[in-house]
Amino acid sequence: MISETNLYREIHEQPDVIERLLRSEEPAIQQLAKLIRKRKIAHVVIAARGTSDNAGRYAQYVLGAMNGLPVGLATPSLFSIYKKPPRFGPALVLGISQSGKSPDIVAVLAEARRQGVLTAVITNDLSSDLAQFGDVIINLQTGSEKAVAATKTYTAELVAIAMLSTELSQNHELKAALNSIPQALSEALGMDSNIAQVAPRYRYMERSVVIGRGFNYATAFELALKLKELTYIIAEPYSSADFLHGPLAMIETGFPVVLIAPTGVMLPEMFSFAQTLKERHAEIIAISDDSQLLSRARIPLNLPLSVPEWLSPIVAIIPGQLLAMHVAHARDLDVDSPRGIHKVTETR
Repeated sequence: MISETNLYREIHEQPDVIERLLRSEEPAIQQLAKLIRKRKIAHVVIAARGTSDNAGRYAQYVLGAMNGLPVGLATPSLFSIYKKPPRFGPALVLGISQSGKSPDIVAVLAEARRQGVLTAVITNDLSSDLAQFGDVIINLQTGSEKAVAATKTYTAELVAIAMLSTELSQNHELKAALNSIPQALSEALGMDSNIAQVAPRYRYMERSVVIGRGFNYATAFELALKLKELTYIIAEPYSSADFLHGPLAMIETGFPVVLIAPTGVMLPEMFSFAQTLKERHAEIIAISDDSQLLSRARIPLNLPLSVPEWLSPIVAIIPGQLLAMHVAHARDLDVDSPRGIHKVTETR
């Protein structure tokens, strides 16, 4: 039974994990925010791979929009293979890794330490090599994650980033909104049975695209990754803007498009994009809390609770995780151990 798998259990643990993270890691977040102010940090460089890279994409929007901090993703091979590290300047170099074991990510933080810049690490392993190079370490508090596909560590990474943004903002309303996220996750997990019924329709799907924009650009990448690693479907992520610059030509009758479009500033643009897809007879799978947008979808996945747009990626990924899990199960695949990959991937 799917409910007996590690992946199912870990997806459903997320409200408790986030509740624990919000409660336990506030002192570390406060320490990091204090150092950012004290050292007059002008920008952030994030070193990550895979799922954690997608958390970095979220940070680009959150720390940029909420805190005015430009955020770039590091190019680890410049540090680990080319041995040509750039100068960081007045930066925070932030390593994000659930295992903290990938040598190329460690190399970025080690160089940052050599250059004397502020470093921080978000990880699930405080004894890892990566953690040794953090001036501040934020513990994801997820407990052991046994399924190969990361789920609870991903949402915990997003929440850790949101906590930092909130602390830097010193805005009580933002903090209250963030503290409501465990309840929103619980509500989203209520979509499980509905998604389980929908999933067999996509048992033989071979290709798809996943579309998000703004804060949910990261969600498009993470959901596409989950479809690839769990179901082996060729699922490509795009922003709606980039998709119109050429890839739109792929759309033909019945082409499956997962559209992530919760309430927010981007909703009108995503509604217009959905209309374009509908005119081209795409099959739209929509993740949204907006009834008008959902009415454009062949498969509407109705988020049961609205949250502020800047927090919506934490909630919107839940139906994506459930969809990938149930499609994999419908294809008779091992959802805990996808072929050819391992829980910890060490790259140079």
